[in-house]
Amino acid sequence: MLLSNRNFINSFFNDPFFERPFENASSQIMKTDIHENETGYLVEMELPGYKKEDIKADLKDGYLTITAAKDETKETHDQKGKCIRKERYTGSCNRSFYVGTELTQEDIKAAFSDGILKLTIPKEAPKAIEEQPRYIAIE
Repeated sequence: MLLSNRNFINSFFNDPFFERPFENASSQIMKTDIHENETGYLVEMELPGYKKEDIKADLKDGYLTITAAKDETKETHDQKGKCIRKERYTGSCNRSFYVGTELTQEDIKAAFSDGILKLTIPKEAPKAIEEQPRYIAIE
C-alpha cells in the first residue's frame, strides 16, 4: 500500500528505521576545523573509529589528501534474528585541501590520537620581490 504524502512525511521524520537518503555515514565523518596562526595552519579532523594504520596523508601537485579506509567486518548473528539496519560505517572516504606547490611531505607534521588527526602545515614563505626593473620589449 502506498503511503499518502502526509504519512510519507511523518514516516520520514518519525520512524527511526525509515531510510533518509541525505543521512549517510560519509557526511558524519571527516569533520574538520582549520586554525591559522602567524607561522601556519592547524588542521584537526575527526576520524572516530579509525586506527592510525587506516589513515593515509598524501601530497601531490599542491593538494594534501587525507584518506581513511575501514574493511567491512563480517558480523555474525544468531539464528533468531537478523540485522535490519546498519549505521556503522565501513568503506573509505577522503578529503583534499590545496596547500600550495612550495611545500613538501617533510614540511607537514601529522599526529593521530583519540580519533583526531592533527596536521601542522606551515605557511609558504613569501616570494622575494625582484628589485631589478623588468622591461617590456617594444617591437
